[in-house]
Amino acid sequence: MSKKVVFTLKLEPELRADFMAEAEAAHRPASQILRELMRGFVKRQREEREYDEFLSRKVDAGRASMRTGVSHSNDEVEAMFATRRAAVTGQG
Repeated sequence: MSKKVVFTLKLEPELRADFMAEAEAAHRPASQILRELMRGFVKRQREEREYDEFLSRKVDAGRASMRTGVSHSNDEVEAMFATRRAAVTGQG
């Protein structure tokens, strides 16, 4: 991958010194570590956004199901599973 962009950032001198010392102790260039951190951040953000979109679709589908009467209320589901639990545990 071609590296053609320079990224400038401001940070506390102590943080820079600590980071550079740790990068040196790990025998790795600071720029390589920063690229890995940035890639990880981008990946996590995308995964979180995709999950939020997935969850939103599931909630919308559930709400639509409730409006059409296809699904069950929470009380109905709780009662059905209470019956199933009782049957499985021999308490029914």
